[in-house]
Amino acid sequence: MPASATKSLRVAVLADSDTRWKWGALTAQRVTPTGAEIRLDGYLLRGRATPTARQLEEVGVRADSLREVTGVEFLRAMSEQSYDVLVLALVGGGVQAMLHGLRNAWGSGKRPVVVTGYVGVVYEKLADGLLLRHGADLVLANSRHDADRFRAVYEGVGADASAVTEVALPFLGGEPYTGEHDPYTVVFAAQPSVPDSRKDRTYLLDRLIEHARRHPEREVLLKLRSKPGEHTTHIEELPYQKLVQGKDVPANFRLVYGHMGEVLDRTDLLVTVSSTAALEALHRRVPTVVLTDLGVREVLGNHHFTGSGCLASWDQLDAGHRPAPNEEWVARQGVAAGVTPSGGGSYDSYFAAARDRIAKLLDRPEGLSPLAPYYTPETAPGYLPGILARHHLGPDGAPLPGAPAADKEPGPVRQIVRRAARGAYRHGVQRVAPVIRRMGEL
Repeated sequence: MPASATKSLRVAVLADSDTRWKWGALTAQRVTPTGAEIRLDGYLLRGRATPTARQLEEVGVRADSLREVTGVEFLRAMSEQSYDVLVLALVGGGVQAMLHGLRNAWGSGKRPVVVTGYVGVVYEKLADGLLLRHGADLVLANSRHDADRFRAVYEGVGADASAVTEVALPFLGGEPYTGEHDPYTVVFAAQPSVPDSRKDRTYLLDRLIEHARRHPEREVLLKLRSKPGEHTTHIEELPYQKLVQGKDVPANFRLVYGHMGEVLDRTDLLVTVSSTAALEALHRRVPTVVLTDLGVREVLGNHHFTGSGCLASWDQLDAGHRPAPNEEWVARQGVAAGVTPSGGGSYDSYFAAARDRIAKLLDRPEGLSPLAPYYTPETAPGYLPGILARHHLGPDGAPLPGAPAADKEPGPVRQIVRRAARGAYRHGVQRVAPVIRRMGEL
């Protein structure tokens, strides 16, 4: 038996939002070799979307340690501490910066297996995001569909595609849907940035409220991702909580927060524009609708669901339409229920290839080669330096002079200043920016 399957493993996850922390931590638990005990250390990258305590509690993933860091602080920690596996749960530019920073910090010495990937459906900036993630030992694809696309992009630019590894979304699970609840419950899964206009978001809200009026026997829930002032992976300029203020809503309509899995436990119909919640629902065989009211468009992300059998409009739902998913499409999306309708034991097998690959990398007697991203100062001299500079790194991945770093926890004054700065940023995003945009449209 390989040593990696029997010893205790030290795993680190660096995440830049609540959603990516959830993906990173659960991925770490699923891809580590079977039988290994794990010590999980979490690092939250300081920025606009650093999760609050409430968001972390809602995610429900526990770590042995968890702290907030700058990019430079994280790189210092990685040079001082020894880990077996590192998961980079970041936006593409953040992954690229950390890969170069880690290459500089580790050099040709001993290093952990580096894993990265996507938190959900990949429907935009495919080539850009993938090439920014190139250089990790494993680039996880959440479905067979994505794995094929990822390899095609890497091979198309002459980059090594061997890191692409097919898995599934790590947060699928829960009991399969067995029949209607009392009351019958319709859930609309909101997204922070899709759609992004007041007109479209107000339209969706009004149709949801109207559905509640048409069906007083149903419970109609608006499932929200964050509370006003909090940020998730994407910026939310127009929270539904604010749009609903002053509206006359029926008694069977209400807003809910909480873990998506717990909401799905009582859901009879999941409705969304393009949320990853649709895949969570399909995994559990909850009837799922992806709305076509605003068109089937790349900017909305619902084009990803063409062929799924789930596309429908509010008019159809009001008339009692029940979607029937296309089993072949579902199977290609890494949704285990699409392979075994009984839901029996197939989900864990999606991560077997990743576990085997990591175990083999950990057992290499000669250790791992230095990280080798596709982008270098030679291949992308007009692009890479700007990405690195945003994280206070020079072209060689070394921290720039004056880069923000600290050897201790921030004091009370620094904490107050940081909270004030975040508050000002969020006010600008949620209040000032929309006004400026509307003025520009006059």
